[in-house]
Amino acid sequence: MSGQSLLVPGEITPVRSVPGNIRRPEYVGKPAPTPYTGPEVQDTDTIERMRIAGRIAAQAMAEAAKHIAPGVTTDELDRVAHEFMCDHGAYPSTLGYRGFPKSLCTSLNEVICHGIPDSTVLRDGDIVNLDVTAYINGVHGDNNATYLCGDVDEESRLLVERTEESLRRAIKAVRPGRQINVIGRVIESYAKRFGYGVVRDFTGHGINTSFHSGLIVPHYDSPHATTVMQPGMTFTIEPMLTLGSHEYDMWDDGWTVVTKDRKRTAQFEHTLVVTETGADILTLP
Repeated sequence: MSGQSLLVPGEITPVRSVPGNIRRPEYVGKPAPTPYTGPEVQDTDTIERMRIAGRIAAQAMAEAAKHIAPGVTTDELDRVAHEFMCDHGAYPSTLGYRGFPKSLCTSLNEVICHGIPDSTVLRDGDIVNLDVTAYINGVHGDNNATYLCGDVDEESRLLVERTEESLRRAIKAVRPGRQINVIGRVIESYAKRFGYGVVRDFTGHGINTSFHSGLIVPHYDSPHATTVMQPGMTFTIEPMLTLGSHEYDMWDDGWTVVTKDRKRTAQFEHTLVVTETGADILTLP
């Protein structure tokens, strides 16, 4: 595995402004969102609006990823994604969500998820997850991917490739009438072939007019995830695989989640809708 030194928190810049004409999610300025009480199955209009939000999120992520290089700060990646979403009339969903101070999450190396962009400088050999969610027309679109920065060691590169493959396999397993735990079963069985850990305490989730609807999508084979998938259901799948343990620690910032053994981890995510025959990905650029 890479011999990179472990990450430490950097300095966080002031909150970026969003033009006043861009609609905010209801939770902005509040300590927590209002609990979602609507359906998990969405109508055609909501799904098409989510497709627009998902496209903007995917494009913003791709634009930020173009800037991944040794010497670039994670705060700069946040700036790029923030400006892209605002320029396209979307609000960055993470900005102000439960007090999160930035417009995307940047999770490097041993960070499982929810890393806060700051003055941290990318190094040759890092792996970098960008997690971008856009809110427009009253709905959210959420995606993430892990990228290579410079010359990355083979073990880390394979982890990234296989994590993306686990997402592809999970999406193929989506079918109406199946219980939602089939998703985690597919991911976990694939990850075990390589001895990877599968993060259990952070999951996929229902998404629609709500950033997190309350529907839980585990990435391991959970006997409790018995919700039956139906056409029109919208949720994310976002497997987090590790080179070691699935257990984690959290930094004092209350957001940054790192592997307990500080080994590397990768993640990929799409928002999708269940169709009559499978799944339709809503976060395509």
